[in-house]
Amino acid sequence: MLPQRRYDLILRTLRVEGPAPVGVLAERLGVSPATVRRDLVHLDREGRLTRVYGGAVACADDDEPFAQVAAERADDKEAVARRAAALVADGDTVLLDIGTTAHRLARHLRDRALTVITSSLAVYEELKDAEDVQLVLLGGVVRRSYHSMVGFLTEDALRQVRAGTVFLGASGIRCDGQVMDSTVVEVPVKRAMVAAADRVVLLADAGKFPGTGLAKVCGPEALDIVVTSVGADEPTCAALGEAGVEVLR
Repeated sequence: MLPQRRYDLILRTLRVEGPAPVGVLAERLGVSPATVRRDLVHLDREGRLTRVYGGAVACADDDEPFAQVAAERADDKEAVARRAAALVADGDTVLLDIGTTAHRLARHLRDRALTVITSSLAVYEELKDAEDVQLVLLGGVVRRSYHSMVGFLTEDALRQVRAGTVFLGASGIRCDGQVMDSTVVEVPVKRAMVAAADRVVLLADAGKFPGTGLAKVCGPEALDIVVTSVGADEPTCAALGEAGVEVLR
């Protein structure tokens, strides 16, 4: 395989699937790990990717900055966060996804005696001084644009923990209840979070009903509760109810 073809395949894999280790890239390309390492050095020097320990990550994307997203539908997000906080009991172990609504939820948990596991740097900043909260920050590659940790290291860490409840975020919920997300590198982490919890609670304000996204996170059968706000699309809420999901608003 010509070097340029390898470069294109490496970059495409990182963009679509997120950070990847050398071994995975070598298997995908059908070449030796040594060849992949040389390719990563070349692409890193050209500024087309960033090398990390054991692999590489795509260069920073063009996602909307976290603060900009946080300002959208702020009242609805606050209502969702407040309602979700009522689902948490003292002593619980909860897993908080990335996202601006999860960050708002963290603010409501500051004075609670809890264990909080998260891949969100925004949640970490919110809770780092909360003395009653045992805070577990998952490792991974920093996605600066959205204050989160992503990649195979984050997914591996999630396989080592167990939470009573995960509070999950998403880009949108389709009319049939499918949970979607537009940021491909976050999808494997979200799926790993679903697998690491006994109860799955989706945080989605009315603006995400019905919604779209590039990749499927899970179907409605994986959800226990959806916390939304007034004005959420009724047919979508009905579809969730028919799938056995409790909808709170």
